[in-house]
Amino acid sequence: MRRRRWAVSGLMVGVLAAGGVCAGPAAVPAHAVAVAADPAGPEPAGAGQPALVAAAAAEEARARVLRLAKSGLPAEIRTSAWNALRSTRGDAAIADWLAPGGGYDAAKRRLRDARSRNRAFCERVVSTHPAGFSPAVRSAAERALKGTDADRAAFVRTGYAEAQQRDRSMRAADAEHRLEIAERDHAFVSALAEGDPGEQVRVAAQWALRPGSTDADVAEFFGYGWATGAALDVEGYRLRVADDEVRRHHLLAQLIVQAVAAEEALTSSADAAKARAEAEAAWQAVAGHADRARQAWLAEEDTARTQAENWQSIARLAEQSADGLWEKISAPAEARQGDWAKERTEAGETAAFWKGMADRARDGENRVKG
Repeated sequence: MRRRRWAVSGLMVGVLAAGGVCAGPAAVPAHAVAVAADPAGPEPAGAGQPALVAAAAAEEARARVLRLAKSGLPAEIRTSAWNALRSTRGDAAIADWLAPGGGYDAAKRRLRDARSRNRAFCERVVSTHPAGFSPAVRSAAERALKGTDADRAAFVRTGYAEAQQRDRSMRAADAEHRLEIAERDHAFVSALAEGDPGEQVRVAAQWALRPGSTDADVAEFFGYGWATGAALDVEGYRLRVADDEVRRHHLLAQLIVQAVAAEEALTSSADAAKARAEAEAAWQAVAGHADRARQAWLAEEDTARTQAENWQSIARLAEQSADGLWEKISAPAEARQGDWAKERTEAGETAAFWKGMADRARDGENRVKG
């Protein structure tokens, strides 16, 4: 079992520096000191339970940032996360990065920069437009990626549409390889437009069947529209859960600071009953926050499970089909099934962390009741 490095004081200082709820260093409990622990061994001498709760939160916050650094999120977020992890400021740097207006939010703002959006678009086109179906688009996108910011801007502005038209013209002229669109193919796309679990896939399917659409639009849906919508659904999910979890960890750190300080005050308060009630309420707040986070992650686990099962079924259909249309979605379907299976596993693991945090907080609540 891996050894864990816990730095409770770093968590506390980081929260305070990031605008936490406590007024100053005097609010940090005396026993909230850096400790090292091996989960398989005995509890460290002198490490009280409140300090261990804070340590667990600090460790998970760092693990969350590491997941983001290694994730499929945009490079702006991944690079920023690595910088926080490598900071000599330790857990204080992690807390600052998670705080509103901190490193994560700054990275998100950079995503709105036109250069970042253009690069992301080019990367997505390369990953979703197979050369066998969209050779002109794929080649133009690859050239833009290797070029300058101006090249990528030009591709987004006019280059994509121009290359797309060249591909359409070549497909229309290629009678030998022209794909036949059967009624069952239209019906399948219609079913996706109504009930696919991914919003962007539904939008792509609806566009393929819009009033005035032709068989060429349905062929393009199978050729790259389906894969593009699926990629956008994964990207959107990852960004959304990252946003939510960054906020949860920031709030958790604040609530733990309050609870640890309130428990510490029990030893010196002139009004023991009031201090006990405040400490109990503080730990209740931690437990309530953790419970809500766990429920949210259980829902995310269901979302990822549904998507993984859906893409597994599509990959199976593509493998079994002799229809030339379906061969274009085979590889993207397998890739998306793997993506969502990974997201499902991570959601389950994260829900387990929040359950453990809720249990620890309830232990704290019972402890201060006396």
